[in-house]
Amino acid sequence: MEKRQLGKSGLEVSALGLGCMGMSLGYGPAADVNEMVKLIRNAVDMGVTHFDTAEVYGPFINEELLGKALSPIRNRVTIATKFGFRPNPADGGAWTAVDSRPVHIREVAEASLKRLNVETIDLFYQHRVDPAVPIEDVAGTVGDLIREGKVKYFGLSEAGANTIRRAHAVCPVAALQSEYSLWYRKPEQEIIPLLEELGIGFVPFSPLGQGFLTGALKADTTFNEGFDFRQFFPRFSPEALKANQVFVEKLTELAVEKNATPAQVALAWLLAQKPWIVPIPGTTKLHRLKENLAATSLELTADDLKRIGNELAKIDIFGDRFPQAYEKGTGI
Repeated sequence: MEKRQLGKSGLEVSALGLGCMGMSLGYGPAADVNEMVKLIRNAVDMGVTHFDTAEVYGPFINEELLGKALSPIRNRVTIATKFGFRPNPADGGAWTAVDSRPVHIREVAEASLKRLNVETIDLFYQHRVDPAVPIEDVAGTVGDLIREGKVKYFGLSEAGANTIRRAHAVCPVAALQSEYSLWYRKPEQEIIPLLEELGIGFVPFSPLGQGFLTGALKADTTFNEGFDFRQFFPRFSPEALKANQVFVEKLTELAVEKNATPAQVALAWLLAQKPWIVPIPGTTKLHRLKENLAATSLELTADDLKRIGNELAKIDIFGDRFPQAYEKGTGI
């Protein structure tokens, strides 16, 4: 598979990475560990070198899964994980409180190293901006961890432009991880131009719209209560799913013209936006993994890209991506 540089950092990874959260959290009960180990190693054999996790995924069990799957082939892969959350007693112990105090960053780094069974974390993201801790203190702490050899590269997730610029001035930011897809294009307004200016790579999460852009979600789709977090998101309400079918129908129509699936067109379009964009679609199924990776070979002409982007941009999206209270904390 094609390799890409994440900005000017020097970090080289496969053009598509693998987001591993859904193997342990978010879309249903945690998948069988041995089956996921097999899937992850299949991904490596197919050319994937970049794997994304976080302590909060599970919590903890997703990092442990990657440690089991990847430590025997450590020299072939890069692993990204994240700090910045802790249990919130006011929310029943759910991991909803942000915490990027330097002492906590160090605690998370040490624990993640053990769970991942590695000597160095390749890419260490601040999972969400902590308004109580100056971003300069966060960047400085990760910079210290880099100098100590415990971390190689510093990343931010869902950070706004001012935060990115301030952090980068203290410790070079290798990558920003934020949502970006044909379905959510807000980063084009301010974030992508800033990343290009500063030489920072972009790692879009939910590049397939949390499954919506695959065409698998229909107007009458229901979600696994208690396990699937999409049930709480406005754009996945029954009304929104019904209203948004026109979007995926148009995407499917465009995909048929290219003898491809909607997911492949969505990923190929993202890859074509900038050479330093590395999407991280997630899956628990081998056939979906193969489908996604085939997008790296899908050729879209300049006219294709313009038409896909313009035609889908004409369609209004019904429903916000997150509940209002959560959206305010993303920093975008």
